[in-house]
Amino acid sequence: MPYSTPDIRNIALAGHPGAGKTTLFEALLYAGGAISTAGTVERGNTVSDHDPLEKERGHSIDAAIASTDHRGIHVNLIDTPGYPDFRGPTLSALAAVETVAIVVDAVTGVEYGTRRMMERAGERNLCRVVVVNRIDAEGADGARVLDELRGEFGPELLPLNLPAGGGARVVDCFGQTDGDSDLGAIADWHRKTLDQVVEINETVMDRYLDLGEEGLSGQELHDAFEQCLREGHLVPVCFVSARTGAGVKELLDVAERLFPHPGEGNPPQFLKGTGTDAAPVTLSPDPDAHVIADVFRIVNDPFVGKLGIFRVYQGTLKKDTQLFVDDGRKPFKVGHLFKLMGKDHVEIERAVPGDIAAVAKVDELHFDAVLHDSHDEDHIRLAPLQFPRPMFGLAIEAASKGQEQKLANALHKLAEEDPCFQVEHEEETNETVVHGLSDLHLRINLDRLRERHGVLVRTRPPRIAYRETIGAKAEGHHRHKKQTGGAGQFGEVFLRVEPLPRGDGFEFVDAVKGGVIPGQLIPAVEKGVREVLRSGAVAGYPMQDLRVTVYDGKHHPVDSKEVAFVAAGRKAFLAAVGKARPQVLEPIVDLEVHAPEAHMGDISGGLAGKRARINGTDAAKGGEIVVKAQVPLSELDGYAAELKSITAGRGRYAVDFSHYEPVPAQVQQKLSEAYRPRHEED
Repeated sequence: MPYSTPDIRNIALAGHPGAGKTTLFEALLYAGGAISTAGTVERGNTVSDHDPLEKERGHSIDAAIASTDHRGIHVNLIDTPGYPDFRGPTLSALAAVETVAIVVDAVTGVEYGTRRMMERAGERNLCRVVVVNRIDAEGADGARVLDELRGEFGPELLPLNLPAGGGARVVDCFGQTDGDSDLGAIADWHRKTLDQVVEINETVMDRYLDLGEEGLSGQELHDAFEQCLREGHLVPVCFVSARTGAGVKELLDVAERLFPHPGEGNPPQFLKGTGTDAAPVTLSPDPDAHVIADVFRIVNDPFVGKLGIFRVYQGTLKKDTQLFVDDGRKPFKVGHLFKLMGKDHVEIERAVPGDIAAVAKVDELHFDAVLHDSHDEDHIRLAPLQFPRPMFGLAIEAASKGQEQKLANALHKLAEEDPCFQVEHEEETNETVVHGLSDLHLRINLDRLRERHGVLVRTRPPRIAYRETIGAKAEGHHRHKKQTGGAGQFGEVFLRVEPLPRGDGFEFVDAVKGGVIPGQLIPAVEKGVREVLRSGAVAGYPMQDLRVTVYDGKHHPVDSKEVAFVAAGRKAFLAAVGKARPQVLEPIVDLEVHAPEAHMGDISGGLAGKRARINGTDAAKGGEIVVKAQVPLSELDGYAAELKSITAGRGRYAVDFSHYEPVPAQVQQKLSEAYRPRHEED
């Protein structure tokens, strides 16, 4: 179907694990005619969960993209993982859509993942709709779930349709007023929702009060509704059964009539310029403007090579277009342009503003790359996206010699695909360390190394991402002097250190007067300081949240070389840190435990022994309790097995990074004693 920007709807399906996102994704594609038969998670034949590991585990690991047409609109759908372990692909997908459909189970109602995705979509200023799924399941209670949603997220959550006949069908309560539903009279909900919509716009409100509903045109209602979505004044609730198809076509109808197209909604912020000079820039969904597109996903496909999936924000991208990547000077030619249908690629001729498409076999592509067709668009980029901090680490090496390069290439590909999977080489221990969001996140990537890339590895126990800082001001001095028979080495540095607020990073200040250290040698001093920042001063962990000011020194007209001031800067910094109350910081996480109420005492007691601060407990559905706490990440090693044992397999938990704080003195002493620094005096 030929389409333009106003015909496009971009929708991401998100929410708690097990709410039925993948089943709904399949049902929407089937209802739109994109597939002839709807697959199931149980049979492992869905469009989105095509990876062998997804089929084996029965849940999504990556975001999957497909599209369908319905009543003159083109709907791009993104099915995102529900498990918090795989939030990287989920949060990346939010950059490509105007609307997030948060899927809620009609039996279990609001859960941890529901709250998290409502928050994330709100932070991104995206339009939100809640889709209550499984309305026909045993134990489903639409009235209770709607009350729970409104109690949790506010009265702006109002239904556009309602379940009827015990969930066998749905009835429209936005466009009609007659009849009953499983949640009461349609007219009552119709009035509440319409009142909420019209009050967003004074003109529409006045016409509604003067002339009633019949006095409003369809365009006026659409514009008011779209404004409500953009401003969060209304969060629509739609009821469906993805399994039977009840309400699925109606959901597509709602998308066609009421959801924003890419020229509406709240566009993400783009910046132009570098560093602190970067300023916001407005892009226009003009098909005749210069092309600007943002790569929000990388897939290393075994058949077509590296695949860059992007959202077009401006201009029309066609086959044979010459595109630049970021600020690169050498363009590449778009030989093939694709739409995605899960693992399948359908070749297309063009992608208009707002559309989602892909190009293959372009090595320069990377996550968050900006594609453009003119150097006028150099230095344009999407404002940085905020991802959770990878807190779990694992030292990794090839299981057999000769596989080191193959391992490095495979790790690079995995890191390209997931912004929350990071690979680092630690100089201090000469180790390759991978970082992820959880033990499960790391295990999945180890499985992919074996299954997809044919690399077997050995691992060491997970490493905690400790950091180092200082607690007081101090000064340091070092004179580096070495005579080797010929030209010698000489450099002397005086510096001071002072702590910065937590999270402020690092500052280096040149306060040298009178040229006692020549300006061209100041970078060498900073280099020496940064060597210690990377490797740590007391326990071997990177340093943060401090300022270093170089204020004095001496040089020799012949013997002062860069290497001398690198050494002097490093050792002066170490001397200052030693007097500045050095501290080891540990990551503290927000922990949320769901378990049967009978195990409350055991869970609380166990957490107390882990230096946890319990912030509260809430009653949940089905006799469950929710324990919220802050706990050092280091104390959660093995907690999954412990919780499983305590609750007979019925407990579950999720963590989010909160902040860093100093470890207890005995822990710092233990970490320091285990560290064997390579920075030793000559």
